[in-house]
Amino acid sequence: QVQLVESGGRLVQAGGSLRLSCAASGRTFSTYAMGWFRQAPGKEREFVAVITWSTGSTYYADSVKGRFTISRDNANNTVYLQMNSLKPEDTAVYYCAGRRYGGNNQRANDFDSWGQGTQVTVSS
Repeated sequence: QVQLVESGGRLVQAGGSLRLSCAASGRTFSTYAMGWFRQAPGKEREFVAVITWSTGSTYYADSVKGRFTISRDNANNTVYLQMNSLKPEDTAVYYCAGRRYGGNNQRANDFDSWGQGTQVTVSS
């Protein structure tokens, strides 16, 4: 497993942008599919985006498609989530997660490494 630490969450106005970062430990980061999930109060954790380990292909939840972009920097063991045109309904704790040799995994149970989360609050 890799250890993951998210950062970048804060309060932002609707329509604004934010970039989340997730730093990973270890030398096997490049072999991990990395995902972003979010959880709003009283709701289940939901899939946001994933980037595969082999080809770097990306997949998104319909609710964020066209607004969010996931990317990775294997040289620096970091995965990013660029969030544009933010809406109040994007308010949640955002978690990054890793699955070794993963692909288009979109279920939380598919991932075995998790960060502690970072709070994103979008005001209207």
